[in-house]
Amino acid sequence: MSEKREKYKEVAYYPGCALEGSGHAYNRSTKALGKKLGLKLKEVENWNCCGAMEVKNIDPKIQTYLSSRVMSIAANKMNMDVVMAPCNGCYHNLKKAEYDLANDQKSVDVVDKISKKAGHETYKSGQVETIHALDWVKETIGEEGLKERVKNSLDGVKIANYYGCMYTRPRHIFPEKDAGAGSESTSKPHFMDDLLEAAGAENVDFPLKTACCGGAHTLSDCDTSTKLVANILQAAEAAGAEVIATECPTCHSGLEMHQIRAEKTMGLKTSVKIIYFTQLLGMALGLKPKAVGLHENISDSFDFVKTKGLA
Repeated sequence: MSEKREKYKEVAYYPGCALEGSGHAYNRSTKALGKKLGLKLKEVENWNCCGAMEVKNIDPKIQTYLSSRVMSIAANKMNMDVVMAPCNGCYHNLKKAEYDLANDQKSVDVVDKISKKAGHETYKSGQVETIHALDWVKETIGEEGLKERVKNSLDGVKIANYYGCMYTRPRHIFPEKDAGAGSESTSKPHFMDDLLEAAGAENVDFPLKTACCGGAHTLSDCDTSTKLVANILQAAEAAGAEVIATECPTCHSGLEMHQIRAEKTMGLKTSVKIIYFTQLLGMALGLKPKAVGLHENISDSFDFVKTKGLA
């Protein structure tokens, strides 16, 4: 724990495309939370898309290259050994690229060829460690550290923690998970639960923590995405949740947009609020709602957080 605590205090920050667009509230709240906790984020210089969705579907080897370039910049230009990616898609793709470069010679050859053509140093497997924002807070500050820093407890806030499907799947690209005591679980992830509980929240027994929200298919099959989100929203409310805590910009945007669409197309009205875990932790530590980008969310949670003493 102490080794990771020191290692993760200053990391290369890879926001990815979504956090500069629809997920900007996640970007804002992650940076604000890091500053509040005394953790340093050095944004990856001249970063590119990780190759999620479109590129990966056309040529997975090109996606591996795009992710490797991000890691190469962090390692070879910035001399960093940890990349922190808050987006589940980016986190997943960098981890997959790492695995492919360690286990597939063709991926190694393609990445080397394109890297040389692009004029930058080829990334070698193992140069950096990719972590998620949950690992970043969990391993540096941890539950006890959060408890000491809480100014506005989340006491009385009932939360369903939603991790989405890419945070834990496929299991083989996350060798650090399921590694015994203290590690994250791929079948029953708990890092977000642990952190929010430490901030005073009441975590409800939510059965769809890792269910797919259909985010990748929102444009191609909107109706299916709406149905998948409706299942998640209904399950959260049935469990007694007032809030669904998220840690992925695609999941977050999908839940918010399809919550509106489910009411319009299916007549299904749900009142559960969708809030990033970084926003919840930031407010618990005394940051104002606007400082963590609550006003940038699609759904309006201002009145709710006021009633809970967080504003």
